[in-house]
Amino acid sequence: MKKSLLCLLVFTVYAVSAVPVPELSELPVASEYSEDRVYPRYIEFPDGEGNMRTVDLEAEPDMELLDEIERNPANNQYLLFTRRNPRNAQTLRINNANSITSSNFNARVPTVVIAHGWLSNQHTDINPTIRDAYLGKSDVNVIVLDWRRLALSDYATAARGVPAVGRGLGQFLAFLHSVTGAPYNSMHLVGFSLGAHLVGNAGREIGGRAARVTALDPAGPLWNYNSNRVNPRDGVYVEAIHTDGGYTIGGLGIGSNVANADFYPNGGISQPGCLTNLCNHNRAWELFAATVTYNHLVGRLCANNSQLSLNTCRGAQLRMGNDDLRKTGSGMYRLDTGRRYPY
Repeated sequence: MKKSLLCLLVFTVYAVSAVPVPELSELPVASEYSEDRVYPRYIEFPDGEGNMRTVDLEAEPDMELLDEIERNPANNQYLLFTRRNPRNAQTLRINNANSITSSNFNARVPTVVIAHGWLSNQHTDINPTIRDAYLGKSDVNVIVLDWRRLALSDYATAARGVPAVGRGLGQFLAFLHSVTGAPYNSMHLVGFSLGAHLVGNAGREIGGRAARVTALDPAGPLWNYNSNRVNPRDGVYVEAIHTDGGYTIGGLGIGSNVANADFYPNGGISQPGCLTNLCNHNRAWELFAATVTYNHLVGRLCANNSQLSLNTCRGAQLRMGNDDLRKTGSGMYRLDTGRRYPY
């Protein structure tokens, strides 16, 4: 299965006016650098065919599309997979109780929602990978959110519309709860890149009552100082996995603490076996899917950014990822992984 090239941004060109690259001794460490990072106006990203296109981060958003997204959360598709239909989705519709009651949705088992990133859709690799990991592990409802109506727009528009899509997802979950009685404390919201901020907003919409919110390498551009980004109050337990938050040109992730527990595999900048930021960025959902199956990656609590950067964290242990709905923890954690699945 081909790697997901459509979820992400790949930065390969830096503005002529950019500041000089500092000496190694001057580089900030770990989660400090993201807040200080200034992205160039023009960045490069791949289209659906893997061709590089130039994007203007200061472009005027498509306000007509944003108004439509704000008015109508039904633009999003909610696709249900269970062990009874592991490959063929059933479509659930907000404000259509019959679409839910006539489906295989089971309110007595956990519900996992997966939200893809930019330039993606229901078929993007993150969705079947995490879906199959969950359904191979236990009896759950997996709902894939397809928000392509906005995700296929330019990045500036998509980023601005993420909170509205997140609120729409939250409204759908509230409707699901009212129709079936499915408790919020059995819901786990998982999002990648822009989708990480999306599920944060969904959790906020339902009052932070979802059992878990997992942010997989939350997107960095236009989010460093954005009040709508994922935060620790979006769920009962909020976890972030940072894999591409580097200080060099090209880091796609936010690279700073945004959750109750923030994990930095291999330091959170570059990943074993990866030569590109695209690979580093994708590794977040690959690692998460592997932990759902094996629950084998364990982080060590770091007392400060220097320990995180130097790999000298010696604090308490906490398992990264997994499907435990009662998981708790706080702080930032470092762990090292392998190059290949299951890492």
